[in-house]
Amino acid sequence: MRSWSHIRGFTLIELMVSMVLGLVIVGGATGVILANKQSYRTNEALSQVQEGARTAFELLARDVREAGITGCDSSGRVANVLDTTSGTVWWQTWYGIAGYDGTEVDPAVAVGTSTAERVTGTDAIILQGIQGTGLSVETHDPVGASIKLNALSASIQQGDVMMVCNFDHAAMFQVSGYNSSTVTLLHRTGSLTPGNCSQGLGYPTLCSSGGNAYAFGPNSQVGRMAASAWYVGNNNRATEGGRSLYRRRMGAAAAVITEEVVAGVTNMELTYREQGVNEFRDAENVVNWANVNAVMVVLTVQSVDQRVSTDLVNDGRLERRFTNIVTLRNRVP
Repeated sequence: MRSWSHIRGFTLIELMVSMVLGLVIVGGATGVILANKQSYRTNEALSQVQEGARTAFELLARDVREAGITGCDSSGRVANVLDTTSGTVWWQTWYGIAGYDGTEVDPAVAVGTSTAERVTGTDAIILQGIQGTGLSVETHDPVGASIKLNALSASIQQGDVMMVCNFDHAAMFQVSGYNSSTVTLLHRTGSLTPGNCSQGLGYPTLCSSGGNAYAFGPNSQVGRMAASAWYVGNNNRATEGGRSLYRRRMGAAAAVITEEVVAGVTNMELTYREQGVNEFRDAENVVNWANVNAVMVVLTVQSVDQRVSTDLVNDGRLERRFTNIVTLRNRVP
């Protein structure tokens, strides 16, 4: 019979040592996996922040660059015949660009805690210009208050706010009627909101029935007026940080449209450079908005994802500040 007395198994100590070594290896592997996962989440959050800042700057910069453009070099001479008897809406007065510090009232949007309302203490800006390249005038009848366009068709409708210009001046008015078959628009007085106080488009503005009569000659330019207000507003989605960059703009037929542009933008700081001044100033220190030719935009952007940073105040969100300087194209040599 075979003897088994020489065969021995693992001792308890050996078994415990092997178990400890196994746990160390498993723990190390788990730590590497968790570290890689956290690194991935951090990189993903950084990508969110960078992509959000890139999108915000790209869209905001487009409006800033085009601020103050009327379609012609009219040296700031703008006749505005939009009626103000029933009040003035935020886009109705022409200034091209106007900024508001955190403590100043922005006429385009109220400060509050409701969705799409402006966050208290954040800067805001209103920008005006024209959309696209405009259309050419074929004939203008100032007595009949009609402008025939040199085009086969145009995306114009009653209620649109337009600008017509030549090298003497520009004029703002609301389309009182449009004939698509003849591609002719009217700028008569009437019951639209806000409507026109006069059908005369001469400079300076004279609000009366006939007004300051002026005929824009052939090849004058007509375009739909663009007006937008940019600000940081409440999106009321606490899991995403609660704030976004918003844009409020004037659309077709003077309808006001509010758009959420980029989530995670928690603050916007704006300073302005005037012609002949080397420094950028806050809005309250700007002397003449007609001389502003550049805007410095500083955005604070947070990641949507939480627990990717050691910052406990922001629920562990990754936060970065980005700076961009944008020049107004029509106000530089």
